[in-house]
Amino acid sequence: MKKIDQFLKFEPILKDKIWGGEKLMSLLNKNSDRKDIGESWEISDVEGDTSIVKNGDLQGNNLKDLIKTYKSDLVGKKVYKHFGDKFPLLIKFIDAKEALSIQLHPQDELAKKRHNSFGKTEMWYVMQADKKANLIVGFKKDTNQEEYLHHLENKSLTEILNIDEVAKGDVYFIPTGRVHAIGAGVLLAEIQQTSDITYRIYDWDRQDSEGNYRDLHTEEAIGAIDYTAQKSYITDYEKKENQSSTIVSCPYFTTNILPISKTVSVNHKDKDCFVIYMCVVGEVEFTYQNEKEKIKMGETLLVPASIKEFKVNPIKTSELLEVYIR
Repeated sequence: MKKIDQFLKFEPILKDKIWGGEKLMSLLNKNSDRKDIGESWEISDVEGDTSIVKNGDLQGNNLKDLIKTYKSDLVGKKVYKHFGDKFPLLIKFIDAKEALSIQLHPQDELAKKRHNSFGKTEMWYVMQADKKANLIVGFKKDTNQEEYLHHLENKSLTEILNIDEVAKGDVYFIPTGRVHAIGAGVLLAEIQQTSDITYRIYDWDRQDSEGNYRDLHTEEAIGAIDYTAQKSYITDYEKKENQSSTIVSCPYFTTNILPISKTVSVNHKDKDCFVIYMCVVGEVEFTYQNEKEKIKMGETLLVPASIKEFKVNPIKTSELLEVYIR
């Protein structure tokens, strides 16, 4: 098996969205003159949107070919055994100038049966939020199909949904089946299973530039919705300076927060997996043997499973999201 011994940065895949804005360019320095960029896919193996390496000796190679070539050396033995040549996570930054549709995602079994796809468990880390900006996550109280359809038909769905005003650093975990929507004025990092399957249940009755409404998935969604409510949907976590602290851990991914104010020596010998770093504050430099690679706020780095020890040096006080599969 060939050995891979470099950090990997990828060309962002920018997505025009009816609800998109300009923060990905103005705050995260993505390169586009469009006014409606809603998503930057940082690492993707979604069919038709495979990430391309932008740095080092592997520049120009795509992620799918890298996995075929390097196999477990890139993704880890357990991950490769389970997922084969398919990269299991989709990593994004999202800017909502207007509210996204109210939606949910099917669980694995249903997604496999209907779409031959993974389900879509995901999480959000809020990087910036305008005053009064909010997220819709789950129901206010337990409900049922009959009550849900009544409010859907009467365009009063928000009356039974949980709506939270949010601020920088807030985290939400979105398991499959949980109704959710990103509100206007929110910039966030999203970590999710590799899937682009979304059931859109309400889109605020808006039309695109040609006067068309986007498709809704009312029938598909009914059997996929989790109608139970939680007391709170926000994820509590703590930060420890220059240490990784877990924010979310689920069968599909683990995400830690790593605030950095001095050089940190990282050891991943306990992991049989790649590790992804998303810079959400500041700028850092990764060093491994003779390899050096910088990422700043709004950039993402993939560390292959073969690289177990390296250093992270802060160019300024920074915060990283650290993502892997247990």
